[in-house]
Amino acid sequence: MTGSPGDGGLLPRCLDMIFNSIGPFQAKRFVFKLDDKNGVDVQCEVDALLERQKRDAMPVPKTPSGKRQIDPEFADMINVQDHCKVDEVDEDNVYSVFVSYIEIYNNYIYDLLEEAPFEQIKPKWNSCNTPVRNGDFIPPQSKILREDQNHNMYVTGCTEVEVKSTEEAFEVFWRGQKKRRIANTQLNRESSRSHSVFIIKLAQAPLDADGDNVLQEKEQITLSQLSLVDLAGSERTNRTKAEGNRLREAGNINQSLMTLRTCIEVLRENQMYGTNKMVPYRDSKLTHLFKNYFDGEGKVRMIVCVNPKAEDYEESLQVMRFAEMTQEVEVARPVDRPLCGLTPGRRFRNQAFKEELARKLEMRGGPINGETEEQSASEIFLQNFPPLPSCELLDPNDDQTLPKLIEVLEKRHKLRQMLSEEFAKNVLAFKTTLQEFDSSVISKENYIQGKLSEKEKTIAGQKMELERLEKKIKTLEYKIEILEKTATIYEEDKRNLQQELESKSQKLQRQASDKRRLEARLQGMVAETTMKWEKECERRVAAKQLEMQNKLWVKDEKLKQLKAIVTEPKNEKPERPSRERDREKPIQRSVSPSPVPNAPPVRLRHRRSRSAGERWVDHKPPSNLPTDTVMQPHVPHAITVAAASEKALAKCDKYMLTHQELASDGEIETKLIKGDVFKTRGGGQAVQFTEIETLKQESPTGRKRRSSPSNPDPPEDAADSEWTDVETRCSVAVEMRAGSALGPGYQHHAQPKRRKP
Repeated sequence: MTGSPGDGGLLPRCLDMIFNSIGPFQAKRFVFKLDDKNGVDVQCEVDALLERQKRDAMPVPKTPSGKRQIDPEFADMINVQDHCKVDEVDEDNVYSVFVSYIEIYNNYIYDLLEEAPFEQIKPKWNSCNTPVRNGDFIPPQSKILREDQNHNMYVTGCTEVEVKSTEEAFEVFWRGQKKRRIANTQLNRESSRSHSVFIIKLAQAPLDADGDNVLQEKEQITLSQLSLVDLAGSERTNRTKAEGNRLREAGNINQSLMTLRTCIEVLRENQMYGTNKMVPYRDSKLTHLFKNYFDGEGKVRMIVCVNPKAEDYEESLQVMRFAEMTQEVEVARPVDRPLCGLTPGRRFRNQAFKEELARKLEMRGGPINGETEEQSASEIFLQNFPPLPSCELLDPNDDQTLPKLIEVLEKRHKLRQMLSEEFAKNVLAFKTTLQEFDSSVISKENYIQGKLSEKEKTIAGQKMELERLEKKIKTLEYKIEILEKTATIYEEDKRNLQQELESKSQKLQRQASDKRRLEARLQGMVAETTMKWEKECERRVAAKQLEMQNKLWVKDEKLKQLKAIVTEPKNEKPERPSRERDREKPIQRSVSPSPVPNAPPVRLRHRRSRSAGERWVDHKPPSNLPTDTVMQPHVPHAITVAAASEKALAKCDKYMLTHQELASDGEIETKLIKGDVFKTRGGGQAVQFTEIETLKQESPTGRKRRSSPSNPDPPEDAADSEWTDVETRCSVAVEMRAGSALGPGYQHHAQPKRRKP
């Protein structure tokens, strides 16, 4: 950026261009004053003069020749060229230049011009025990990025110096360059470890209508900025062999460069394809600082440096690809607004007027009033008249010469008056004409300027529309090319699919013919199997019907026996042939020893009914035999009766009948038939059976006997068919009175006896 001795680089050339262009139009020092919010103010002449006096009072070394002494370290890099300047500079403005120098180190911003007391780090020692000068300094406090009212990014608290020449600006740059961080690596002896930014700000403000003083309105002040950025190069650790702090610095440098590449790629994608993706400016301080440059508030130019060595081929190739991609990014710059509505060229007109006034004062020796100018104009008119005739008075008594002279003079006087009046009229008419012409010219000029501004806006809009359409055309051409390639691929796929479809259709036809043959074969097998299974099902259904009829007949017989037991009034005890036969048989004793003779007797346990919380009628016929089982049915608060009576049923709401019969194995089986007691409309009591509990006793030593079922009695009446299933049995209600011997299946509504009063 600085160039080499004898050949100045980018920085001295830019400074020469700026100061050669604005040299005669620079304002005095401290007329412009920068604030802390990225703005600029214009001070009055008194405040600027006071600040200049304070600066002049400070001890500043001066050269005998009056020129600024240049540091010999960079004197060869500055080569001032007067012919290098910009022609389109507004001559009615005054300008001032401010410079600042910052660096971005490890993603932190530091001010290189800050006049802070730095302490050098202790010197290092080489192999010869000689101290090596270390140029590193303890880093100062980092600065903060902020956004001003115009959404431009700036560094708060950064030192900004006002300069008036290229030498002074380069001296400030060189002072900050000495504080920049550099280090020694395997590839570079003085490798930059940070990104540096040299900022040049140009403040300009217009002169007033007289061209003497600077306008102090803040809206009329324009602040331009030029940032010269020296980016640190990307590094590969396998080549630089960086460790410790150098490795950390290389990582931060590569990360910031990668963020810059990402931002440019997103900008390129948004412009080419019309997307609106968010650009990640805040991922790095480098991109965040120059956010407004990419958003359309300026122009960006990139200069890429490559190394011609063969071992750097890959890195140079990546850099060139990155530069090629950045060329496709276009940043729209806003249109510059006019500073003020004053007449252009007022500075030189005022200067010419002052020079002419001074010249006339010098020629006249005093002030010039309006009468003198009017007399000189009259003299000019009189000089156009014919000369007077010569007249000589030779004789004092000559009476003709003087009257002739008087007559001629009177005529000349009259002519002069006539010419003066005509001249005054012409002047007045000319002034009126000039005023009308000026007013018409001003109105036409305003009209033309309005039309011109409208045309410029129209042209700008058409240019933007043209650019947009060109971008759209490029995008559409790219899409058409992609679609053509895609169509070619689809046609090839279509041909392949058609061939595959034909082969598949032939295969399907063969499979369909095979399927028809297989279906015909399977239909014959299905018909044969169907006939076979129909016969088998008919046989199984007939067997099942016979089995169900036998089971139904057995149930009917059991229910008839139950009916006979319930309705039988006689007290007959059932025989127990199985027990008698068991007693006749000798008891086989086991080989195990006999039990202890003094064993305590077993206490009988009563089985508690599940409905023990209610009042019951316990109907136990006299024919029931007592069983010596441990579990015995027991209902508390029950009324035990041998035959059901109306009196007992009236006191209870539950009914239980105990019935005993011989099982198929010869043991006694006890059944508890339960029911609910409720009142009838006639005032009697009715019982509806709900469930049956079975208690069965088995002998562990006895074996099961097979007993043939007894021949059931033929049904006596049609009422026996009601006992064929459980639902029918549970839905039958029994109603009894005292002394009644009626059984289930019969209902008797008895009238309650009335007590005598």
